[in-house]
Amino acid sequence: MTHDPAFAPGARKQLGSHVFTADAIIDFARRFDPQRFHIDAEAAKDSVFGGLCASGWHTASVWMKLNIAASADEAELAEAEGRSLPEFGPSPGFRNLRWFKPVYAGDEIFYSLTVRGSRPLASRPGWSILELISEAHDKDGTLVMSFDSAALIRFPQDDRAGQDQQKA
Repeated sequence: MTHDPAFAPGARKQLGSHVFTADAIIDFARRFDPQRFHIDAEAAKDSVFGGLCASGWHTASVWMKLNIAASADEAELAEAEGRSLPEFGPSPGFRNLRWFKPVYAGDEIFYSLTVRGSRPLASRPGWSILELISEAHDKDGTLVMSFDSAALIRFPQDDRAGQDQQKA
């Protein structure tokens, strides 16, 4: 386990923001989710959304992009400070993906994650499962997307434990 407050239950990390442009919405949707309200601004006006909006998968994909970028920035900072960071492994999946509100062209969306907790894995000694709440909010703070996610994580050995093992 770790004593790093960044991985304590309730710890929240801001991942950054993204502005969804009409061109990017259409490009993503043409390739991955070609529904009329994602690819045609005129047709979208007559849809339940009333205008061009991003695919929910686009919204979720941006969360992942910003999560990876924030992790890379944190790794660079930790290296400069001489700190060890946990090693991340694969994700066993996610649950409860919800899209609460459409994301329209021009919207800036703010992404974050919150640590729910972690627990050691008996099947993989030295590894734990890190459970997260992943969210996206608009500029007014309204939740537009959320999901529960998990990742395998190997925390650095506690220095005190390492010292005790060296003495033994």
